[in-house]
Amino acid sequence: MPDPKASKPGWRKVKFGDVVRLSKARCADPLAEGIERYVGLEHLEPGDLRIRSWGNVADGVTFTSLFKPGQVLFGKRRAYQRKVAVADFAGVCSGDIYVLESKDAIALLPGLLPFICQTDAFFDHAVGTSAGSLSPRTNWTSLADFEFVLPPIEEQRSAIALLKAATEQCYATENAFIAAGRMLQAFKDSQLGCYGLAEAKPYLLGDLLKGSPESGCSAPPKDAATGYFVLGLAALSRDGYVSGDFKPVEPTNKMLAAKLSTGDMLISRSNTVDRVGYVGIFSDDRSDVSFPDTMMRLRPNPALVSPGFLEALLQTTSAREYLMRIAAGTSASMKKINRANLLQMRLNVPSLDAQESTLGQLNELMGVMAALKSRWDAAKQLARLIATKATGGEV
Repeated sequence: MPDPKASKPGWRKVKFGDVVRLSKARCADPLAEGIERYVGLEHLEPGDLRIRSWGNVADGVTFTSLFKPGQVLFGKRRAYQRKVAVADFAGVCSGDIYVLESKDAIALLPGLLPFICQTDAFFDHAVGTSAGSLSPRTNWTSLADFEFVLPPIEEQRSAIALLKAATEQCYATENAFIAAGRMLQAFKDSQLGCYGLAEAKPYLLGDLLKGSPESGCSAPPKDAATGYFVLGLAALSRDGYVSGDFKPVEPTNKMLAAKLSTGDMLISRSNTVDRVGYVGIFSDDRSDVSFPDTMMRLRPNPALVSPGFLEALLQTTSAREYLMRIAAGTSASMKKINRANLLQMRLNVPSLDAQESTLGQLNELMGVMAALKSRWDAAKQLARLIATKATGGEV
């Protein structure tokens, strides 16, 4: 069936490679040529067109792919991560990043290119043409074959103006969400910190638990569906449990012994330097998930502490600093928390009535954050729909 938009006056179906060029500019000695910054995949945030972090060339780097302001950076490795950004400075980037630009501004306005690269259709094509099991990559030949409907220049201008407005709304909502998160953290620190509650009593963490922390079980992830899952490392964050990071595994007896129930509290005992010690409460209503041996399950004693209060207490800045201090390991990137040291952690805990009152206030703040997150997600979805419509896709 012919595409109705392609038959509209001025609209035409094109291949990505017909209107987009892959830049092959190289810089053998960036420092000598005055290039100060480099960008790796780790510096690109999924769904964010801004480059908000980078490395310093002076610290040493082997990257030679040159980019300049206005060009689009697209992460070709693990394309499902949706890493696309617009450069606002000159630099060099990883070989796993394609540097893209419009071939002819009369045919494709440069301002529309990054939004084309953010459409679901483009990512579906990039992921579908990726090869490799552990670190799949797409290639330029495959990307160049991606087909979409390109509107005439005047409609491109209108779409860019609308997309920029939608993107600015996304950023504004994101900033409000981040500010609310800081307020929530400040509340935890002031109300639950070492000296925040006058009536709090000192306890060792081990005294607040029923039994010793339980170890999880890990197994090699399966490529095929098994009907059973284990949590990934990203399931625990600075703000608690994050649903969705499930990896298929075989449901062995050991794995089933580590099966999770709704309300179980977990702590990351082995993780990267900045993520070790994260805590969260498993909130999914499902019985097909276990926790890995990089985590421990804590069972709070309800006669002394509410699980939600203990979670918040372990998220305070003072608690995080303690957990970081006791995390050890010879690796510069991975650290582990010793069970005995964890149980010796000193915490100030108030009465159950005071805990309930504080949790009520915390829940109100978290409700505000949840509402802002919904608005942020809706703003991002609107921007994607606008980009899809501007390139002839179905909305």
